[in-house]
Amino acid sequence: MHTKLKCLLLDDELPGLTYLKMLCEQMPELEVVKAFNDPMKLLKESAALDFDLCILDIEMPGINGLELVRLLKNKPVIFVTAYKEYAAEAYDLEAVDYIRKPVQQERLQKAVEKAAHYLRAVFPEKTFLQVNSDRGKTVLFFDRIAYITVSENDKRDKKVYLRNGQDLLIKNLSLERLLEQLPAERFCRINKRDIIALKTLLYFSHDEAVIQLKQNQDEEVRLPLGDAYRSRFLRLLQK
Repeated sequence: MHTKLKCLLLDDELPGLTYLKMLCEQMPELEVVKAFNDPMKLLKESAALDFDLCILDIEMPGINGLELVRLLKNKPVIFVTAYKEYAAEAYDLEAVDYIRKPVQQERLQKAVEKAAHYLRAVFPEKTFLQVNSDRGKTVLFFDRIAYITVSENDKRDKKVYLRNGQDLLIKNLSLERLLEQLPAERFCRINKRDIIALKTLLYFSHDEAVIQLKQNQDEEVRLPLGDAYRSRFLRLLQK
């Protein structure tokens, strides 16, 4: 399973689709692969698209959401609809969740978390990623990372500090791309330069996060907590 959930969206009403897409794009753990306003187009293109989850309406012309799910097969779905009478049939199809319109951000967030839990059970997460480093091709285990920062010598490169006291240089990889490959619930970007492993966090203040650099040692690292990254950081800590 990807560290980000890749989803397709479907609603034949454009205002509803636009609103749903906006809500989804506010969730860092979610990537909208494509949004459709025609169920037949989704059905036609779905085989060629890489996605984990479908979030869709039910009442649509041509083919409704329930019929579409039967044709998609084995993909988890979240129904978003103005109607309550389809709930029993939706659960017969083993839908992850059934949300009534108007959709609230918090309610959608809970549904996405349920989908992530389901997918983790079916597709256990990777424990490592492969990177090009100053030592060649390197396998980097998630649980050994303390934090990652932009290289002082070349901002295209990233320096990884490991919990055993070692470090390595990842070559030519952006923080954004790194975050896509790291488990979203275990790592957080806290400013323009730094990603931390949340399990290394000792304490934090309004504008600073303090982490334990080396496992079983007292060495601390103080890193700035940026305004633009604070809400995501706090939301992860609440989970």
